[in-house]
Order: sequence, then structure tokens, then C-alpha cells
Amino acid sequence: MDTALKKMTPEFCGSGQHKISIEKFLEREGAILLDVRSREEVNALRFDLDLFRISCLNIPIDELPDHYPELPGDRFIGVFCSSGTRSAWAYIYLFSKGYNVRWIEGGNEELARMLKPGRLHKKPSENI
Repeated sequence: MDTALKKMTPEFCGSGQHKISIEKFLEREGAILLDVRSREEVNALRFDLDLFRISCLNIPIDELPDHYPELPGDRFIGVFCSSGTRSAWAYIYLFSKGYNVRWIEGGNEELARMLKPGRLHKKPSENI
């Protein structure tokens, strides 16, 4: 964790290297959306990104220390939660473990907005 925190310089954070927009994330075929919301939150509002060839995995933030080894180390991971607070913690934690991870900007509303019919219609038909 010390090494990861030492990399969090103003230049690093100011460059945006730690985050990714939902729009850019949806372009990352083969990525994993790591949803760190509680199981209850996921049961109430679940996202499926198969159309984008993105796997969705729910590991609540409080279970991440016990389950992070289950994450593949060779895939890009975008960390997501409803507002950004828990995903920021998860990003720092996974970054400290050496994962190729970014903090997804936006929350439930932003992701839902990206999945409206107009945007989905623009997705190439070969991905359906």
C-alpha cells in the first residue's frame, strides 16, 4: 500500500490516470466491471454488459480483501459503485496489489444513461 500511495502524486492524479469515463470503459472489450456495491444494491439494480463483451462481477467492498485473488491479473478492471466513494477505496486497494485497474467515473445514473436505447442502437451489430 505504501508504494501505491507514493505514486498518488498531484501529477498522477491530475493526469486522470486513475480513472476512466463510463463511455471509454464500455469500449474496453474483455474488461471486467467490478461492482463493489452491496449485494442488496446489486439485487435492486443490476447491470449486464455482455453486449459490450464486458464481464460484471460483484464483490462488495467489505469482502474485497478476502476475494481479490479471484480477480484475473491479466485483464483490465474498472471499479464501480453507486456514487464513487467505495470504488475509490477499491481502486486504491487493487492498485496497491498491482492490478490494471481504473476508477470508473459516475455512478448508477451515469451508467444507466449510457445504456439507453439510443446508445445501445449505435453499438455495432456484430457485438449483439
